[in-house]
Amino acid sequence: MKTRLARFGLLFSLFITPLTQAAWYEVSASSPILESEQAARVRALEAATFDAMQFSGADVGSLQQIKRFFTSVKPGYQFNGSEVREILILEEGTQGGNYVVNVRVDIYPSANACHKTQYKKGMVMTRFPIVSPQQAALGGIYQFGDDFSVLLSREVTQHGQSFVARGIANVDVSPNAPQAVAMLAEDKDAQFVVTGAITDLSATTDSGSFGRSQDNRQLAVNVQAMDAESGEVIFQRRYRDVAKWPFERHSQVDTQTARFWQSPYGQMARRMSRNILLDLESALSCRASKPKIVALKDNIAQINVGRINGVKQGDQLQLWHLASFTDDLGIVRTQRRKSGMTLTVARVYESSAEAVIQPDSLIGSIQIGDIVTKGVN
Repeated sequence: MKTRLARFGLLFSLFITPLTQAAWYEVSASSPILESEQAARVRALEAATFDAMQFSGADVGSLQQIKRFFTSVKPGYQFNGSEVREILILEEGTQGGNYVVNVRVDIYPSANACHKTQYKKGMVMTRFPIVSPQQAALGGIYQFGDDFSVLLSREVTQHGQSFVARGIANVDVSPNAPQAVAMLAEDKDAQFVVTGAITDLSATTDSGSFGRSQDNRQLAVNVQAMDAESGEVIFQRRYRDVAKWPFERHSQVDTQTARFWQSPYGQMARRMSRNILLDLESALSCRASKPKIVALKDNIAQINVGRINGVKQGDQLQLWHLASFTDDLGIVRTQRRKSGMTLTVARVYESSAEAVIQPDSLIGSIQIGDIVTKGVN
């Protein structure tokens, strides 16, 4: 069976084998040729594979494990232990300053992937400051840190499989102040708090032919994610790349315009935000989602996840009671105990839902803040 699907300007040819749930996705993608055709080829292959994986429902975080093989120029690639089994290159070449690939991707999506068995987890971000503001003088891009935060938040919103972006907070938090982390997360209904900083925006000038010079500019970003409950750092990465800076040295560059984001430097920043998302998916997608009960009335419990998190009417939920105890070292620790209660989602809103509690005789033991987990329908 062959079906053609148009999505985001790309054309997919889908071949489905019903017995195995395998599918071939034919995808075209392109990338501008900046430093070399080889680098543009790698980026085009990454883009095509990402689109096929996202459309199929495969775990996009696993792209980080296979994309390193794209640096080898081959007519095709085969992988073991991945939802992506094979990539065949049907056509490739240069066209109008871009490197274009047409590939066929063989994907076996797993029904047990974490982003399919759990609700999406809330993620709030803070603004990324520029550590050395003097480095932003070239182009006057002093607001680039804020704009990069918006870019990353938009990436999560548009392409995140496991997360729901809960906005960008105008506060500074750190692992040294876990209570501030918890307060921010509670205010935003978030399970993770992502912070970061722009650590390098320096530029270098390369002398070209005929007396022409070319500015290249660095972009280095530190990113960390903290658990809302403990304030513990559960993800930490450093990212660095360099790209051509095509603007005049004395010009003022507006980093909120299409002209900037379509430039070689802007496109490099967009790729970096995509890589950050993929790393977050890979590292955090299988951490348990922890929806909470936020209100009780009769036998109806309201929970702080809804349609945007993937909640559907009829979902069966398991209830976990929260308790605390003091260990032998005198440290107060949190304990979760699974109850015998089942909740059935009866009504779904944008970011919350109402569930019916069963059996009625145990309703009195439920407390605000108790956690529910998605069961098997």
